[in-house]
Amino acid sequence: MSVFIIAEAGVNHNGSIILAKRLIDVASNSGADAIKFQTFKAENLIVKNAQKAEYQKKTTDVSESQFDMLKKLELDIEAHKDIISYSQEKGIMFLSTPFDHESIKLLNDLGMNIFKISSGEITNLPYLRHVGSLGKSVILSTGMSHLAEVGDALKILIDAGTNKNNIIVLHANTMYPTPMEDVNLKAMLSIKKEFSVAVGYSDHTLGIEVDIAAVAMGACCIEKHFTLDRSMDGPDHKASLEPKELELMVRSIRNIEKALGSAEKKPSQSESVNIKMVRKSIVAIQNIKKGDTLTDVNMSVKRPANGISPMCWDELIGTSANKDYIKDELI
Repeated sequence: MSVFIIAEAGVNHNGSIILAKRLIDVASNSGADAIKFQTFKAENLIVKNAQKAEYQKKTTDVSESQFDMLKKLELDIEAHKDIISYSQEKGIMFLSTPFDHESIKLLNDLGMNIFKISSGEITNLPYLRHVGSLGKSVILSTGMSHLAEVGDALKILIDAGTNKNNIIVLHANTMYPTPMEDVNLKAMLSIKKEFSVAVGYSDHTLGIEVDIAAVAMGACCIEKHFTLDRSMDGPDHKASLEPKELELMVRSIRNIEKALGSAEKKPSQSESVNIKMVRKSIVAIQNIKKGDTLTDVNMSVKRPANGISPMCWDELIGTSANKDYIKDELI
């Protein structure tokens, strides 16, 4: 199965439908499977005096509250309909992460079939139960969580009505950008082993190498933030890929998918032509008369592999030559 690549636009549209559509163009052109936005009502998401995250303080106006920052980034229902229609036109799947019950209902009413749950909601029992009750496919991010919390969230989703086979659990780290020493990519495999679920990786590191490594380790889904320009104002731009980098990531993942191949060890079609040229045969290294005893003095192993395989060496040693051989003639 092909790796499901989510190009995470998030709130990098800065509240502009025009920018949102440009992000859809970029995601579609990159070859990603889906573009993902965020759906929320600031009033339902956050108390008005909540502090910004440290990374947000560094990338936005420090005097602006988190509430005011998010309020400017809301997309109303008409904006959603416009973006969904444009995504369909561009041949890329629309996804959005809901952050409150009203947003869950909105996205369900709009026909979204895959619900992406952000790391911040992994301990939100009412929210998880609501999403689980829809019976849709679920992609669950697990940043900031312990393995037991992942298990608790999965149980709530499944008990509410979501088929376990329709859940992908993403290992994640919510620091923007994530330091390499904090990625802990092997934890993705721990999740897979502990819960027997499909796993993937939601990446907030700079660059694309960790995404490629995750695919090589068995990730079936990759999520990565992208932007039109890292220098734009906004909380997530600086930890996002620019368009050419997104294209490179998708292309690299697709190449890794091809390179992983099957579990069967056998010569590939492309290298089969090299077998006779590169492998060796048993040859005479001096003139041998018919009836002479074949030994390691008058025989050796050389290319090409048109004669008797060197794996038969022990069977020939000590036998008599059945004809005359000249030097370098295949036995």
